[in-house]
Amino acid sequence: MTSDETDSPGHDDPEIRSQATEFSIEEDLRTSLARLSRLATGRLALEESLTTVAELAVRAIPGADGAGLTLIEENRADTIVSTAPFVTEIDDIQYGLGQGPCISAAATGKTVTSGSLGGDDRWTRFGARVARLGVHSVLSLPLVTPDGVLGAMNVYAHPKHAFDENAARIGELFSVPAAIAVQNAQVLSQTKRLAAQMQNALVTRAVVDRAVGIFMSRSGITEDEALNRLRTLSQNEHQKLPEVAQHVVDEAVRRARARHHPGS
Repeated sequence: MTSDETDSPGHDDPEIRSQATEFSIEEDLRTSLARLSRLATGRLALEESLTTVAELAVRAIPGADGAGLTLIEENRADTIVSTAPFVTEIDDIQYGLGQGPCISAAATGKTVTSGSLGGDDRWTRFGARVARLGVHSVLSLPLVTPDGVLGAMNVYAHPKHAFDENAARIGELFSVPAAIAVQNAQVLSQTKRLAAQMQNALVTRAVVDRAVGIFMSRSGITEDEALNRLRTLSQNEHQKLPEVAQHVVDEAVRRARARHHPGS
C-alpha cells in the first residue's frame, strides 16, 4: 500500500483545515450559549453566576485566555469577577487608574477592542502596565439590556491582535444573552437581599416592642414614654436602638430565671 493510499484525503488542505476550525468555533459558541440559557442563577450566589458567564465567554470567543465581568449597581460597590488571577490583576490596575477598555465600554455602551494595549493611546497608563504583564489584546463588551448598561465584560489574550472581526462578532452575539443572564442574577440577588433586610427589620421591631413592653410593665408608663426611655438609653450608651433593646430583653429574661430558679 502506498503512502498516498494511507493518507486521509485533504489532510493538509488549508481550506478543509479552515472549515474544521470554523466549525469548532461555531460549536463552542453554540455550547456556551446553550449552557448560558440553562444557567440556574437562582441556585448560585451572584458572584458565582457572574463568574460562570465569564467562563462561558472564554470558551465561546476564539483567542480568549481569560475574562472578567463587572456589574454596576447603584448605591453599592461594583461586583467584579474573573476567570483567572491575571485578569484580576489587570482589572485591579484598570479600576485603580480609572481608565481602561471596560470603563470605556460601560460608559459608551459600545464594543471596545485593542490588539496592542501597550501602544494604545486611549489608555496610555493602563496599556503600558498591562503590556508589561504580557497581555496585549482585549475585547470589552458592554452588557446592555432594555433597562440600560449593567456593566461590561473584558476578554483578554496574551498575543497581539488576538481578536479579529469574527471574534468581535461572536463576542457581541454572546453578550446579548449574557446581559440577560447577568440581569436575572442581579434581580434575584437584590430580591434575596431585600428579603433578608425585611426579615432583619421584623426581628428588630419585635425586640424593640418587647423592650418597650418590659418598661411599660415595670414603670406603668405609656408606650411612647417607654420608647423615649429606650431611645435615651441608646443615646447615652452610644449603642443602636436594637442593641439596647436586646440588652433590656436579655436582662429581663435573666431576672425571671433567677426568680424561678433561685441559687442556680
